[in-house]
Parts: sequence; C-alpha cells; structure tokens
Amino acid sequence: MSQATDTDVSEDGVIDSVSGPVVTAADLDARMNDVVYVGSEGLMGEVIEIEGNVTTIQVYEETSGVSPGEPVENTGEPLSVDLGPGMLDSIYDGVQRPLAVLEDKMGAFLDRGVDAPGIDLERTWEFEPTVAEGDEVRAGDIVGTVPETESIEHKVMVPPDYEGGEVVAADSGNFTVEETVVELDSGEEIQMHQEWPVREARPSVDKQSPTKPLVTGQRVQDGLFPLAKGGTAAIPGPFGSGKTVTQQQLAKWSDADIVVYIGCGERGNEMTEVIDDFPELEDPKTGKPLMSRTCLIANTSNMPVAARESCVYTGITIAEFYRDMGYDVALMADSTSRWAEAMREISSRLEEMPGEEGYPAYLAARLSEFYERAGLFENLNGTEGSVSVVGAVSPPGGDFSEPVTQNTLRIVKTFWALDADLAERRHFPAINWNDSYSLYKEQLDPWFRENVAQDWPEVRQWAVDVLDEESELEEIVQLVGKDALPEDQQLTLEVARYIRESFLQQNALHDVDTFCSPDKSYQILQAIKTFNDEAFEALDAGVPVDEITAIEAAPRLNRIGTTEEYESFIDEIEADMTDELRDLY
Repeated sequence: MSQATDTDVSEDGVIDSVSGPVVTAADLDARMNDVVYVGSEGLMGEVIEIEGNVTTIQVYEETSGVSPGEPVENTGEPLSVDLGPGMLDSIYDGVQRPLAVLEDKMGAFLDRGVDAPGIDLERTWEFEPTVAEGDEVRAGDIVGTVPETESIEHKVMVPPDYEGGEVVAADSGNFTVEETVVELDSGEEIQMHQEWPVREARPSVDKQSPTKPLVTGQRVQDGLFPLAKGGTAAIPGPFGSGKTVTQQQLAKWSDADIVVYIGCGERGNEMTEVIDDFPELEDPKTGKPLMSRTCLIANTSNMPVAARESCVYTGITIAEFYRDMGYDVALMADSTSRWAEAMREISSRLEEMPGEEGYPAYLAARLSEFYERAGLFENLNGTEGSVSVVGAVSPPGGDFSEPVTQNTLRIVKTFWALDADLAERRHFPAINWNDSYSLYKEQLDPWFRENVAQDWPEVRQWAVDVLDEESELEEIVQLVGKDALPEDQQLTLEVARYIRESFLQQNALHDVDTFCSPDKSYQILQAIKTFNDEAFEALDAGVPVDEITAIEAAPRLNRIGTTEEYESFIDEIEADMTDELRDLY
C-alpha cells in the first residue's frame, strides 16, 4: 500500500496522546479500520476505536519521538494488500512491505515511515489472454495468464467487486500490472493488479467438505493424523520441540501448489534461517527453486507489535488470492501465540477488560475468524481451490491448558502435539501419538482406500491400538519391570517399539527418509504387522518370547525408511521374518 501524499489526503487530525503503539487523535474524520499516517514522519497505522471526538490508532511502526500535536492524515481506506504477479519468490514484512526493495534503498536497518508497493509497479509481464472480443465475463472469471515464476502460472482475474460484461478488447503483450489488459463494454478496465482489504475474506460460491488429504510426506502425520486439503491444524509445543522444523518440512514436501509462510513474532535467528534456507531449497516436485511457489512474510519478535497483529491477515489474503485461481495453498503461521500476545499488549494499552491470563475477551473470536478462512471452496470462476492452515502454538512452559492452545483446539480439526520429552530422547518429529488427533480420518478414508490400500484404515487402527496398549503397559513396567509381564504383553511392547522406531521416527536431514509417500508409509506398517502376526503365532505355538525377539530379520525394519528401493527390501524382510519365526516351531 502506497503512503498517502499531501495532494490526495488532507491533514484532518492531531495527536492527543501516545502509549507505545497506541495513539489517540482528536478531530480525525475516520471510520473503523481506516489506514492513517501518524506524525510528521507519516507512520502507518490503523483505526481500532472511535469514541466521540477521540480516535484510537494502532501504529505499525516504533512510535518513540512522536508527540502530541503532530498531524494525523486519513486515507479513507482499510489496510489492504497489493495482489498480482510478483508476490511469489518475495519476502514481506507484516504489512506487505517488500523487504528486499527496502533493503536496497536503505540497508539492513529500515527507517520509519518508509513504504513501498507490495508488487513491482514498473516491471512488465508477458500477458496472454484467454478471452476474446465478444466473450461475456463476470466477477472472478479468468481473462488471461502470466508466467509468474518457473513453477506457477499466474491467472489474471476479473476483480470480485466488478460487475463484468462483454469483452471489447484483449491483447497479448508485455504490460505493467497497472496497465489495462482487458476492456469491457461496461467501461470497466481489468488490470493484473488488485487491492483487497486484509480483514475481509475474499468471496466464493460455496465452501465444501474436503475429501482429499494434504499429503505431507511425514509418516506420523499422513499415517495416523492426516490433514485434509482445506483443513486446519495446530502444532503446539514448548521451546526446542521442533515446531519450526516441522513447519518447514510441511512447506517443502506437502503437495500444495503454493506455500505462504508467516513468521509471526518468532526469534530473529529462526527467521533468518528460514530466509537463508528457503531460496536454496529445491522443489522436489519440479526440480526448480522452492521459493518459486512460496511467499514469505517475516515479522520477527523485535518488529513493532501492531504489525505482528496484522501479518496473519496479510498472509491469509494472499493465500485466498491464489486459491481463487484454482490452486491448493498451504499457509504456515509460526506462531499464533505471538500474534495473541500482540493482541494482549494492544488490548491492555486500550484499557480493555482482560480475559484469562490477560488476553482480550475476544481472543477466541479472532482465532476463529482466522482459521475459518481456510477451506475447500468453489470459486466465483467455477474452479476449485483450497487454503489449508497450519498454525504453530508456543504455550509457555509447554502448558497446553493455557488460553491460546485451548481456544485453538476448539477450532482446528487436526492436532499435532509436540512433546519435549520425545525431543530430548531424539525422537523426531516429536509428535506425541497419545495426545494428537485428527477429525478428518473418516472423510479421508475413501481416498486412502482408493489410492493407497483397501485396508489402510484397519492397519492404521491396529497401530493405534498397539501404541495405546504400550502406553498402559509402560506404567506397569516402571513399577515391576518388563520381565514381570506375561510373554504376550512383552511381545506387544516389542511390536510397539518397531512402530515407534521404524514408522513414527523420521529423519528430516536424510536424503531418502525426509519424504515418505503414503504407499511407503503403508508398506512399513504392513511389514511391522507381518512381524506381529507371525510372532504371536510362534508364541501361541510355545516359542519363548526371548527367541522370537532375537531373530535377525526384524531389526532391519528400522532401515526401511532410509532405503530407496523399499518395495523389494520389504518383501525380503517379510520373507526372512516369516521363515525365521516358523523355523522356531
């Protein structure tokens, strides 16, 4: 969003008081959510409260040095983002200022009051129309395409607030985003550039029930706790449990077309790692750079708190724009706890009545508004697109009973609970299988039956039952020791150990194991089940459990994940396990 100038906005208010990022102004003719420019430096802010002649503004930049009596200018428009080709392969701050452009202007440390358009207004793009003179188009229709990156074709659409009409001109060629590419008989001119208010969801025809999984390539997630395309998930976990690495794995390997990654209030070194690593990553599907289908929003913990509050809206609006083109978008928000903390700080400066642990009373409503913008949609142009939202939560001390985690749990349908104890034992991803769940299982089972294996749900349930039994037996083992258990229970513990080590653990840094297809995940579980079935048959035949667990073939189950030619390797293991166990009786 471009900064207003003296020629298009009048000086119509003055600062009354300043309290951190919250500024009050008198005599300002404004509406709720209007963007204003505060002080002589023109700091961007947003109207959040109007009471009589006093307007309260949250400022997206540091307000030190701003004093009462300085001017406040109103744009008359809500906080909006620039939408068009050029957003992919870009890194923005919380209000969509392109950080690379600003760095070229002033270096690593940004000055206050500086702004730049979210997309390059001077760059030309090769436009190819998909409509011809005489065609009828309406709001949302696709009128042309632009090769935005090596991986993604950008689809130019009629803005949702246009009436539409008959095409009177549509020419191919090179255009800037502000030049007209299609003209309608209604007088409307379609450009590649759109603006959209971030707090308003983009319209669609219908929101549908998702039936396809977002395949992540991570066994514990795809196998036990799947997420649907258009679904919502939360990853809560304490410091050091692997939230950021888990989200980076999802960004790299999930079968979404577009990835929007929001670093919301995270530590600067973590965000630096993301910014450094992502441009170097190769997209496993295309072999092109991963950034060619990724948009990064970097809002670190030392950036102004108000911009942190807006960055999730900026990200979800960009995601919805690509959804309207018919793409499947995965949005990673790391972390929503920092977003909630920003709301808490602003709420306290407004002297609002605090809720639980000082968070504002509307915390649950704001979280719900954000996650509800995810979904599988029928778009205005007849295409189908989805936005899947995965929000990391950073509960203080790993306490899942705190308000942000609990309110998030009421909204999302997939819960991947990270466990510090698992992380300390070097079990990664450190997703606790006893605390995690997915409410998408039943609606995704038909897809898994058709595309992976008919008995996928049954094999998955078998693994869950074994892990549940292990959890119950572990309490007894801690009291009396493993040897005091009956032999069948000792064997159950052995089978559960293979499920944990061969299936649930996955090495994100291994070239082969970093990604596991659903078919490979199923075959690993099936191989462990083969050991289970044959081992219990041997036990029923009178073979001592020590001899069963001592066979040589079973430990090779732990190598399946890192084996490229896994199908023949699994066949060999299953045959060897069966022969060895049957030779015992």
